Amino acid sequence: MWSARLIFPARNFLSGQPLSARSGLLNSRVPIQCSNIRTGGSRKAPRYGKGSNFQPKTETKIEVETGPVSPSKLWKPLGFTVAFSSACFVGASIWQYENILARRKQQWNWYEEQLVRPRKYGWIRDRLNHVWNGLTEGQKTFYVICFANVLVFLCWRIPMFQSTMVRYFCSNPASRVVCWPMALSMFSHYAPLHLFCNMYVLHSFSSGACASLGKEQFVALYLAGGMVASMASYVYKCVAAKPGLSLGASGAIMTILAYVCSRYPDLKLSIVFMPFFTFSAGTAIKVIMGLDAVGILLGWKLFDHAAHLGGAACGLGYYYWGDKYVWQKREVILRWWHNIRGSGSH
Repeated sequence: MWSARLIFPARNFLSGQPLSARSGLLNSRVPIQCSNIRTGGSRKAPRYGKGSNFQPKTETKIEVETGPVSPSKLWKPLGFTVAFSSACFVGASIWQYENILARRKQQWNWYEEQLVRPRKYGWIRDRLNHVWNGLTEGQKTFYVICFANVLVFLCWRIPMFQSTMVRYFCSNPASRVVCWPMALSMFSHYAPLHLFCNMYVLHSFSSGACASLGKEQFVALYLAGGMVASMASYVYKCVAAKPGLSLGASGAIMTILAYVCSRYPDLKLSIVFMPFFTFSAGTAIKVIMGLDAVGILLGWKLFDHAAHLGGAACGLGYYYWGDKYVWQKREVILRWWHNIRGSGSH
């Protein structure tokens, strides 16, 4: 039960040295798989020799913007965070509306579904449908999110994509592109262990969160939490003048973790590899947030502690006020969408 959002310090990119990436309860050193990393195109990274872990076949030129970040530059990502998060909940409201209509239509058309419509043939397809339909809504949602994360992870393995991956799938307040990386970085993992630990934690809490929120609200909260975590990371890097690239889903996962631990504080949890050691969910979220707060105060650079705290704060805030002031206020959106669908059908 642990997740981590990695910080890749800018100085490692400048020197071309392998980045030290640690995730979860275990450590793993991972060299960045690029043979030519530049800052402003002025400084080359040394080539890897025969004794290195990776020998690139093609050279990839990567520019990493560094330097102090002016507080005035944070207004644009702040506006994007508000707009993106709002769009997530608006989209979730419409998604839920359409799902309710689809279920009602399916109930009325059961005769056509069962007898008139031709059956899907093929043993493999039938078996896959059977397995998929046997999953809970939380499990289905998790596998979709996990698939997106694995797909981005595989893109990191393609040398010709790495310039794009660093620019758009790593959040960096000093970059010329500051908005979309805030969202895309929550699906980005470079180290296999980092990906595994984050997906393990998400799998552990997704079913409980979906059971409480519904899949539509769960996805909206997950995405909005990831955005708030990225924004918190930007603010910390700007105030502390500590530039660096961040990536990982742990900010969004911390949002779900904080919500579930607040919703079910007496739920018993355990640490992976130590199932005999159990503790309450309420205690777990306090300890995790406390460690992240200490990490910020002491300047720990292993994880993006600001992003963790930002995501956790989003989850706690949504538990206490989100349902009343956000989700229960969607009636205006539903009425507006209902009118659009009604006018479009005539």
